[in-house]
Amino acid sequence: MEYTIKSLAQLAGVSVRTLRYYDEIGLLKPCRINSSGYRIYGEKEVDLLQQILFYKSMDMKLEEISQAIYQPNFDICQALEVHYKELISKKNQIEKLILTVERTLAYKKGEIEMSNKEKFEGFKKEKIAENEAKYGEEIREKYGKETVEKSNEKLLNLSEEDFNNMQTIEDEMFKLLSEVIKTKDLGSEDARKVYEKHREWLSFSWPKYTPQAHAGLAMMYVADERFAKYYNDRVGEEAAQVLHDCIVKYAK
Repeated sequence: MEYTIKSLAQLAGVSVRTLRYYDEIGLLKPCRINSSGYRIYGEKEVDLLQQILFYKSMDMKLEEISQAIYQPNFDICQALEVHYKELISKKNQIEKLILTVERTLAYKKGEIEMSNKEKFEGFKKEKIAENEAKYGEEIREKYGKETVEKSNEKLLNLSEEDFNNMQTIEDEMFKLLSEVIKTKDLGSEDARKVYEKHREWLSFSWPKYTPQAHAGLAMMYVADERFAKYYNDRVGEEAAQVLHDCIVKYAK
């Protein structure tokens, strides 16, 4: 079946302007232009548009989406399996947060007892589920199943104070990292503090710290684009590389 640009836009719930833009940047070209000069899209383009919208829902940039779907070995079935796992993970995260909200409401109404630890359990489970969905396979391969399970358990058992401190320390690390990216001075006090803050942040979830493991984690930040994206999206395109360089320099 074939679609005009207008009918495809209506089918997918996007604007005609969006499809024109995708054509201009080479993200989604029509299969042909008819005799009247209209863009015509076929089943292949429909499937690609579905993938584009899936990736967009995961906050991927258009350049990254283009690189992904036009790889020579791109497999739509494999991509759909990844999307499915991501969506299931998000569903589980939302359900945990809903449960936390429901229990908190009941607690506020005096219907149940609720400890301070329980108030933050949903957020910690959300963080663990998100990490598992994105990096679970890789970190188990690198550090072993037992280490990862212990790390998840430690994170889940954090007190409210520790959980908040963990977030604060990460935010402080990002501010310092931003300064180092500007100065490009790995010998600076800020660069050393980036390493120290990152080490301190890890201590909330790592059962045991070693400089070797820290440096190994830094390697993953630059070798795996999903890890790099987490830092680059927060601070800038050089963030993962500069963080890696700070860790490698000072983790001795």
